[in-house]
Amino acid sequence: MDSQLKIGFVGAGNMAFGITKGMLSGNVLPSNIKVSAPSSRNLGRFQELGVAVTHSNTEVVCDSDLVFITVKPHLVPPVLSQISPHITDRHVVVSVAAGVTIATLEELLPENSIVIRLMPNLPCVVQEGALLFARGSHAKPDDGALLRSLLHCCGLVEEGPEAWIDIHTGLSGSGVAFGAGRLLRDSGRHPAQLRSEVCTPGGTTIYGLHTLEQGGVRASTMSAVEAATERARELGRLSAAGSTK
Repeated sequence: MDSQLKIGFVGAGNMAFGITKGMLSGNVLPSNIKVSAPSSRNLGRFQELGVAVTHSNTEVVCDSDLVFITVKPHLVPPVLSQISPHITDRHVVVSVAAGVTIATLEELLPENSIVIRLMPNLPCVVQEGALLFARGSHAKPDDGALLRSLLHCCGLVEEGPEAWIDIHTGLSGSGVAFGAGRLLRDSGRHPAQLRSEVCTPGGTTIYGLHTLEQGGVRASTMSAVEAATERARELGRLSAAGSTK
């Protein structure tokens, strides 16, 4: 991996923080990362890691080679519309938005943009994540290898077909809130707090947890994964519909 590679995050939520902490445990330097968010609420913890922060998404894109889109799914269309004029053939755009398909991402970005869809999970913070990615139509194997080299310290990183992503969202992305031993042990936080950090209002995890709480754990665990997976698909359909308006 090029030690001069510049990495940007558009969005400063828990997933961005988890990936950042995972990468910093490897060979990535804090000075090579920049994070943007509209408010300062979540930026302080990045600054404590030595990472540069800004309120300008455009600044992050212009200063980066690889850009993670780490905003909520319904914000992807307006965010990509804002940064699209600044995306060039040197950029690799990696989206972690649940349910937002590669086709939607490629439609919203300039022609021939290099796009990768990634589903990480919160245990990236303690290097015990499970990450699955799928390459877009213009992303080469070398682009996948670059992403894998960046994320290998976050946990297990695998490439697969996009059809697996929503299932992975339900099982490994949302499943963290259904029980994650090392994250619970090492973070020192209450289980309910960890669960709330994964539960985006109206997102995949809360749908799964609602099902889990309605019945017995054994049967409900399977239903929870199914509910979270289906919610990921719904979010993708909603995002695609929003991009056409």
